[in-house]
Amino acid sequence: MVDSLRMAIIALSFALLWMGLTFCQASSLGLTVHVVPIQNDGGQSVRAHFTTIASNPCPPLTGLCTEGVNCTLHRAYEPFSGIKPSLGWCVRQWEQVLPSNYQKTISFNSDTTFYVSMKAAPHLRVNSGKLNHPPYVALPPPMRARMNCPHHIHLSVKDLDGDKVRCRFAEEKQGECLNCSPHSFIELNEDSCMLTFTGNAKLGPYSIYLMAEDYIPTPKVSQTSDRQPLSSVPVQLSFTVEQSTSSCADEPIATLRTPREHATFYALPFEDVKFDVDFMSQKESVTEIAVVGQPGLLKYGFTSTDGMSRLSMSWVRGENTLPRALPICFVANTVTLQSEPRCIWLYQREIKTLPHGTELICNKTEMTLILPIGSLSNINLDELQLNSAACPINFNETHLTARIALDGCGTKTVHIGTELVYTNTLKSVHPSSLIRRQPSLIFPLACRFPAVQARSPNFNIKIPTNAFDNAAVRLEFYNPGEGPMAKYTRNPQFNPLEPILAQLDSSPARHIRAVQGQLGSRIKDLDLHLISNTTLARAEISIQRCMESETADFTQSYIFLEDGCKSARSTKEIVASSNVRIFRLRLADLFPVGIMMYVKCEVDLCITFLPSEKCSKQCNQALGRGGTPTMLSKHFTVRSEPISLVRTRTTTSMSVVTNEAGQTEAGQTEATTSAPVEVVIGTSSAPEQAFSMAMGLTLILISIFLQHICFP
Repeated sequence: MVDSLRMAIIALSFALLWMGLTFCQASSLGLTVHVVPIQNDGGQSVRAHFTTIASNPCPPLTGLCTEGVNCTLHRAYEPFSGIKPSLGWCVRQWEQVLPSNYQKTISFNSDTTFYVSMKAAPHLRVNSGKLNHPPYVALPPPMRARMNCPHHIHLSVKDLDGDKVRCRFAEEKQGECLNCSPHSFIELNEDSCMLTFTGNAKLGPYSIYLMAEDYIPTPKVSQTSDRQPLSSVPVQLSFTVEQSTSSCADEPIATLRTPREHATFYALPFEDVKFDVDFMSQKESVTEIAVVGQPGLLKYGFTSTDGMSRLSMSWVRGENTLPRALPICFVANTVTLQSEPRCIWLYQREIKTLPHGTELICNKTEMTLILPIGSLSNINLDELQLNSAACPINFNETHLTARIALDGCGTKTVHIGTELVYTNTLKSVHPSSLIRRQPSLIFPLACRFPAVQARSPNFNIKIPTNAFDNAAVRLEFYNPGEGPMAKYTRNPQFNPLEPILAQLDSSPARHIRAVQGQLGSRIKDLDLHLISNTTLARAEISIQRCMESETADFTQSYIFLEDGCKSARSTKEIVASSNVRIFRLRLADLFPVGIMMYVKCEVDLCITFLPSEKCSKQCNQALGRGGTPTMLSKHFTVRSEPISLVRTRTTTSMSVVTNEAGQTEAGQTEATTSAPVEVVIGTSSAPEQAFSMAMGLTLILISIFLQHICFP
């Protein structure tokens, strides 16, 4: 027994050493900084918009800066994340006012650091008299390549001033990076910002450090090599070389339905931009479409069947301090393959303020526009119309007026945070057969209502009805403070739960079982996790009931959760993220006898009509406020395999149980899969304990050694 334990711990030590070295090499998986000069101080300061990619476990944003006027942390409802490569990754985003020339090492925690060097000193442009804008570079998800499979990687760049953007390797001697020598297997075309992987690299993760620079365009005949850039901003990329197990041409390929590379979508205020990305993969099924996007980007409806995969995305332009040009990059990952990264851009149109004297009156059923005609110089009033040409626009010698129905005239409805926004547009519509020199007009119109005031009959959230088609719910058990949600269960915050009054201490079966004796060393507490894989914002897990039984057929069962109510004081809900419900069960009270239990839960995934409503059932209350129905729901029944309630062995494992889906709004299905089920902790003999303590000290020393390797 001692020999087998010794070999297991030695193997674990080497595994930890290898994992630690991997973290050292790839804890920073990418960074871009989009710089916007601040006009008030002549560009001496800039608003720097950071997008970074960090290895899992996803680091917190706390400690980066003090939130306020000069700093905003973008806490995503569900961060952009991925499972490939290695242990997975997540995106962290924030914006901060900084000096235009800036160098600093930024730390999320002891495992994740980024060195940032940017040179964006103010430059007043001769052609416009405005401050220069440094270039923007889109950050792709962590890139994967295969040994001996050369390919190109085109970085997507934009410059708001129309300057020429060039990319070069960062230079350590200029203070642009730390330990950043270029790799021999990566070539760079500086003029086109194109990377070329030669294929001649060893397996493992690598980092690529670049600087993107903007130059005033000049004719080719007059270009010289000593031109100085207007600004320089950092770009850091991750690149993992993996083993090649198939042809180099087997990567997933984007279909024609996917927006083309570098495509630009223009967005007016409160406009909803939607698009789909599709990939075809003949060799392996796509396991994820990884995305690095913008705050507020919604991803939903991922499917992967018969070699075809799809993901839908939507972004609503609300009030924000984000740059005008916003990149979204995505790749399709399989187990061993990755598609070429593709990036598109959202462009926030600059809109002038409404002329003096303009009124937009928002009522419950319509908005009324009053616009002085004197402000519309050189505009043909006969060509003006709303989203729907059927709605009239009236004007006289002084004013233009329009009454715009909230449920007609082409008015659109979007949700931004907790607000409901009705939008329409007053614009010039020219006959398509004519070439016009006359200016055009575009006036976006919006009426905004807090969710609690939005009570008209036309405020449905626009979410596709197939949003839950690939959703799943799984049921898992963990010891307190362990498992993927340990950050919630280690130092838990509890939600109050009311008891099920009709059943509290009144079940005959419970009284019969309570008088029986204990068997073995029993586990005191377990955490029950109900976890959904949905990425749909505002989706909630609503629990109908959870029950336990000593037998798999549940012929005799006991309900310990129903409509958010609990059966005893020993059931507590732990505050967690919206796609997870966690309950701490005190087994001595809930399951006083027996050595095994089975658990079955009936739950719904749902979304409400109003952002102010909740679809998770509260104890002794109807669903939502006043019985408001959910807009979309799907029913699931999840079962566990037998869960051991006694401590009999020296290993610790968890019960992983099934997830299965029923039909939307209607019937349901049920299934179960096999999985390890023991949750047991035991004791060992004295020699084993002594050896474990010695190896524990060894692991501590290895940990200290790794810290010095990663952060000397």
